[in-house]
Amino acid sequence: MTVLVTGAAGFIGYHTVKRLSLEGHTVIGIDNLNDYYSVALKQARLNELTDVKGFRFQTMDIVDKPALMALFEEEGFSEVIHLAAQAGVRYSLDNPDVYGQSNLVGFLNVLEACRHYPPAHLIYASSSSVYGANSNLPYRVDDAVELPVSLYAATKRANELLAASYCHLYGLKASGLRFFTVYGPWGRPDMALFKFTEAILGGLPVDIYNHGQMARDFTYIDDIVESIARLCPKPPLPAKDAAGVNRIFNIGRGSPVALLNFVDCLERALGSKAQRNFLPMQAGDVVKTWADVSALAEWIGFSPQVEVEAGVGEFVRWYRQFYQV
Repeated sequence: MTVLVTGAAGFIGYHTVKRLSLEGHTVIGIDNLNDYYSVALKQARLNELTDVKGFRFQTMDIVDKPALMALFEEEGFSEVIHLAAQAGVRYSLDNPDVYGQSNLVGFLNVLEACRHYPPAHLIYASSSSVYGANSNLPYRVDDAVELPVSLYAATKRANELLAASYCHLYGLKASGLRFFTVYGPWGRPDMALFKFTEAILGGLPVDIYNHGQMARDFTYIDDIVESIARLCPKPPLPAKDAAGVNRIFNIGRGSPVALLNFVDCLERALGSKAQRNFLPMQAGDVVKTWADVSALAEWIGFSPQVEVEAGVGEFVRWYRQFYQV
């Protein structure tokens, strides 16, 4: 396969590039290397891929439609894995414009490129945040998702709807992946595990929202990448009267963990106790997430396996080595 991975310097992007390249595929990665979080960390990920056979990287912003179209025309991608986006629920409260550009305009540009130079399969990142105010647990892909509680969630739901429209109109075959709280080595510094680890090792308090009465379906990065790799050669099958199709999958462990238990697990891995600073619920947040992954398991014969205790341990080993602490 010749695969495009957008957001290649990101957390999931880096691991996806590495997996697919090592499987022998030609992988082109693009990323705008923005400063939402440490550019040095993004560059360090790319440095790890320098000697990976079959991988090429270009600095490119998906908002730059002419550059993106030229790349599609030149490479003729068989698969497109679209992971580039402005992430973060809390950041969207104060910086809405960047979400409109990256998550809406950027995604529309990717769809337009796929329309003119169709891949066999478009895989794109959505988010568990689209479930918003939905109180049905576990979250099922056929649940109503019309009450997003953050702008970030709204842009990801918009991505799903845009993809569905393009599949219907132009015959694309797409899979939207609702990721549930991804964690692991090379993770994002704005995520809880990274922030908690940094605080504990620095002797600083850990901010715990909603007074700890929260739970998340934490999903280890290797399970995410395994799912993507298995999905690549398996685009969804359209109905007999349709040219294309957009199918949604949850990718989560399917086993929510209480936030306070998660902190306990991290303390054990670090061998240090956290100073717990309990705070009220934040705007745009939800109390609990829980993925029903039956559709994913049925389609690719796999569902996430890694337990939090093991996954957190792997993250801590990477963190200590990378930051020499």
